[in-house]
Amino acid sequence: MFISDLINKISFDKKADRLGPDIPFTHWLLFFKKSMLKLCKKKFKHFSDTAEFRPGAYAICCSKIGIGNRVVIRPGSMLFATPGENGAGITIHDEVLIGSGVHFYTSNHSFKNKDISIIEQGHDASKEVVLEKGCWIGANAIILPGVTIGQNSVIGAGSIVTKSIPAGVVAAGNPARVIKKIEENEG
Repeated sequence: MFISDLINKISFDKKADRLGPDIPFTHWLLFFKKSMLKLCKKKFKHFSDTAEFRPGAYAICCSKIGIGNRVVIRPGSMLFATPGENGAGITIHDEVLIGSGVHFYTSNHSFKNKDISIIEQGHDASKEVVLEKGCWIGANAIILPGVTIGQNSVIGAGSIVTKSIPAGVVAAGNPARVIKKIEENEG
């Protein structure tokens, strides 16, 4: 019984549309750059030659996630795209900086009826998450469904982003709000 369970787990891990420590028979490949690139190019919708997916990070529904040039997904981060034909994805454009422990979600539980347990209410429609070129997402930020982070914008560490953020600004807080515009010659 143990051998057949092990064979089934190995088969599941290889076929799963996800990566992470809970998928150990592919997770170990993330420790080596060559095997990490090969695995990620196979699993993700798009994965640049200069991107990295580090051990300890999670991705759910990899086939709906695109990761651009010079993007590093660090340990503790969670990219959660929505499975299914109409499920939304995540697009991370080139040169996006992402701190450790950042979470991205494309769907949320529905909670419209106070008389029904939330677990029984299903999910709202999923919405795409987009990080435009050159933005920076601070450690432990949470990016919720339907959010676009504008080009070269900064999201403060620990922020919860519930609405899209325009280009060239700093946003922080819970919920995240624009607190400053980045000036052209600011150093």
